[in-house]
Amino acid sequence: MKLTYGVDAKPKAGQLILFALQQLLAILAATIAVPAIVGHGMSQSAALFGAGIGTLIYQLLTKFKSPVFLGSSFAFLPSMFAAFAGAATAAAGFAGILIGAGFAGLVYVLIAIAVKCIGVKWIDKLMPPVVIGPTVALIGLSLAHNAVGDALKLAQYDGANSVYVMNEGGWVCLICAFITLVVVMISSVYGKKMAKMVPFIIGIAAGYAAAAIFTIVGKLSGIDAFKIINFDLFINMKWLPDFTFLTAIDGFAAIDGKYIATIAVAYVPVAFVVFAEHLADHKNISSIIESDLLKDPGLHRTLLGDGLGSIAGAIFGGCPNTTYGESIGCVAISGNASVVTITATAVLAIVASFIAPFTTFLATIPSCVMGGVCISLYGFIAVSGLKMVQKVDLNDNRNLFTVAAILICGIGGMALKIVDVTLTAIACALIVGIFTNLLLSRKEGGNVHEEPAEQPEEPKENK
Repeated sequence: MKLTYGVDAKPKAGQLILFALQQLLAILAATIAVPAIVGHGMSQSAALFGAGIGTLIYQLLTKFKSPVFLGSSFAFLPSMFAAFAGAATAAAGFAGILIGAGFAGLVYVLIAIAVKCIGVKWIDKLMPPVVIGPTVALIGLSLAHNAVGDALKLAQYDGANSVYVMNEGGWVCLICAFITLVVVMISSVYGKKMAKMVPFIIGIAAGYAAAAIFTIVGKLSGIDAFKIINFDLFINMKWLPDFTFLTAIDGFAAIDGKYIATIAVAYVPVAFVVFAEHLADHKNISSIIESDLLKDPGLHRTLLGDGLGSIAGAIFGGCPNTTYGESIGCVAISGNASVVTITATAVLAIVASFIAPFTTFLATIPSCVMGGVCISLYGFIAVSGLKMVQKVDLNDNRNLFTVAAILICGIGGMALKIVDVTLTAIACALIVGIFTNLLLSRKEGGNVHEEPAEQPEEPKENK
């Protein structure tokens, strides 16, 4: 795609702040949602700080060549629950999630070493565009329900019939989400100069303004369904993040070998699942910036950056980090792939974690407004994956079966729990796709059935 700012571009200071704020808004909801879901007093501000630190480490190790932001990983939620469930004390639970993050990071480091030794050609063999394209599309499609659920936050969901039953609150949320989405689209398509570059900030501002009007009307009229912004959050603001390692210090004494083994079983398999998503995300962003990040700076560097960034993020915020599709979607829509912007976003996240009014304000942004934004963000991730399939010959049944198997297994929700390990639907779909592609490709001894295309030479450092 055509980028307004390339990877090496350096926007002006004023623009840079706006671009960084937009990236921060794109990743905010998911980053602070993980500690909120886990509970046990985990700090959302600390998670934001950890995401910023983790991203800076990732950027350093990837030589500032990859415009990717790291945020709290949802994949490790079951692992974190297991850490707290098996802990003798709350402090031991915090110590457990730090140990778990260490195990997960170690998996990444070991894979990075293996990749450094043998190169990345095996990645192209196992996961050509016919496999990775629909898998990337699944990442966006798998988040679709979250976006719609947020957009209709106060509507009643009838799970039996898979339908949202509209009520007053549901209509208010839908209106705010629709206003946000429409403003984002208009700004991105018809906006001039800066408006085209920061459609999410403009859209969120419009949606927040609409939500504020509804909330004020609700307070004046006594209609609770209209009160979709919780301004009470400003009453008891916390100025300092509760860093995880400070709480965990007292918990290490209560940990034994059996508990550590439990933590290892809970975290290590999930790390391999997230590895698959790491590949998909980096293939996706590579197609957007038209530069193969798996070859330069190299998969070993992206893995090392992700692994060590994840450990650092957990030390401060408790949550292992991962590459964020929301960030990649933001790059795609805004056309801004500047690594300087990503770095500025990381710094902004760190600074913001200490500014209580700012983080509190961000927390008051209604879910329906973020739902309107995410409809476009997640949609762009899905479309990015489908664009990878454009060069694949779908008249060839081998390709057709591979893509079909991946999409149906993923959209169908083929998530498997094996003992205490859960394989996500995306991971299962990827495994099925790899197997299908290798099985059917044996007929002619190859595994890439696409339109001919030049492949960039692998850098010497990876050989």
